Amino acid sequence: MSTRIETLNPETTTGKSKELFNAVQKKLGFIPNLIKVFGNSPATFQTYLSLGELTASGNFSNKFREQLALAIAEENSCNYCLSAHTAIGKMNGLTEEQAELSRQGIAADAKAQAGLQFAQAVAKNRGQVSTEAIKAVKEAGYNDGDILEIVLNVVSNTLTNYVNHIAETEVDFPSVEAGKFLVTAN
Repeated sequence: MSTRIETLNPETTTGKSKELFNAVQKKLGFIPNLIKVFGNSPATFQTYLSLGELTASGNFSNKFREQLALAIAEENSCNYCLSAHTAIGKMNGLTEEQAELSRQGIAADAKAQAGLQFAQAVAKNRGQVSTEAIKAVKEAGYNDGDILEIVLNVVSNTLTNYVNHIAETEVDFPSVEAGKFLVTAN
């Protein structure tokens, strides 16, 4: 595959990356191209997997974490992650419309929407959010722990967004492009 960072072949990879590829294959049934890029650095690969486990162990549902991933990927213009999380979001109960609206920081309920918008503000401003933004997310029902969990999701997703930008990872999910919407809020 022609990426700027090698996309490894899991069949010929050895060592720690091979062990991690096997774990991903067992869990997902396939190895996405992003994972094949991560294999170049076992430490980065393990960090990615650990961040995924940590975000999954938090207070947010799989569906909301996918909404966050979509909002962050849109903010960071990561077509690979938009494509992957649109597909994964569907597996976690998001409709096509909900996925597109999540990318725009919009959700059916006010609390989820506030969380998405806060995540986008964190990503856009590299953590330099205003006191007003923190007040708004708290008024929507998030506590300090929830705010830190949103930051964890931003960090985890930004890692994958940035690796995809640097590698120019070939998209191996149905393609979704940043800034292109079929569904927009009224």
